[in-house]
Amino acid sequence: MKQRIKVLHLITSLDTGGAEVMLTRLVTAMDRQRFENVVVSLTAAGPLAARIGAEGIRVAAVGMSRSLPTPAALWRLYRLLRTERPDVLQTWLYHSDFCGLLAGRAARVPAIAWNIRCAQTDDRYTRGVNGALVRILAWLSLYPDAVAVNSQAGRDVHTALGYRPKRWAVLENGFNLTRFRPDPAARNALRQEIHAAEGDRIIGLVARHDPLKDHDTFLRAAALLGKASPGVHFVLVGSGVDASNRGLTATIDKLGIADKVHMLGARDDIPRLTAGFDIATCCSLGEGFPNVVGEAMACGVPCVVTDVGDAALIVGDSGVVIQPGDPKALSDGWQELIAKDADSLGNLGRRALERIEASYSMERCVERYQTFYADLAHTSLS
Repeated sequence: MKQRIKVLHLITSLDTGGAEVMLTRLVTAMDRQRFENVVVSLTAAGPLAARIGAEGIRVAAVGMSRSLPTPAALWRLYRLLRTERPDVLQTWLYHSDFCGLLAGRAARVPAIAWNIRCAQTDDRYTRGVNGALVRILAWLSLYPDAVAVNSQAGRDVHTALGYRPKRWAVLENGFNLTRFRPDPAARNALRQEIHAAEGDRIIGLVARHDPLKDHDTFLRAAALLGKASPGVHFVLVGSGVDASNRGLTATIDKLGIADKVHMLGARDDIPRLTAGFDIATCCSLGEGFPNVVGEAMACGVPCVVTDVGDAALIVGDSGVVIQPGDPKALSDGWQELIAKDADSLGNLGRRALERIEASYSMERCVERYQTFYADLAHTSLS
């Protein structure tokens, strides 16, 4: 076998989405004595290209449009693969899975692996062009050498959709425990920002405005809890979650909780804000591997989560798990944690951090991917 295993990562774009950020973290953390990484965007380079390139990793862009792949774009991808000659082609997200399989097999790449990053089955995944693509990929799933998923839930959902790969590989996300960590100063800073008293509790939700994130249930649960526990503030962070969102502000006004709900919008200081929460929340209707849960746990913040995706598996016995879409259950879950004294809540937070350190650190994540790629490269030569 060659001294280093060359892995070419093909992704639809290098915008700042969850899969793109995870790819960036992975390739910059892998062992460069054993692995050579190349990152290729199907479309334009995107904002993460410079960050990856600054780490000395080659980045290229095929220049494909965001609609259907054209023969010219597939030809460019084929030529690139023939030039690079990777040992492993790792494709990320549906469009790259499709294009990478076609071009990769034509270019005689020794090993091809897909990487699925979701576990939802709502209309966006089952209807229209995207739904047709998922059905085609289910039929083609026999042909890559492996299909990786970042959650057990993702594997289950895609098995139900008809995926029948030669091999499944569950490669969970990892968290930067230097960036996300307990920070007592963050608690005071957040209280000052929202004008909360020292003894008040802060319940936070970090999520973009999206129906799957179920802000409506969060707000209705906040109204219920506010009646029983007046010394609680609710902090919402994420794109589209600010005063300009008329739907959210109307709901907040109708529920009479405007003085307790703080919508901070998109922020670039998520680690500090998360570390400032007393309780973190993931009330989504659908998830795969919810990063916000792991990030909160890495900050030593106990969580109340809905039983979707792998959320319950991540939290284990360090938080509260409820059924989705139930404001009373969410309010009761918060109340269960609020009722604990400071020492008990702190112990729960430490247990959460220990779970992340043991199973979901970035180092563990990198180890899983490196073992996966080494096995694929070895198998393709045997």
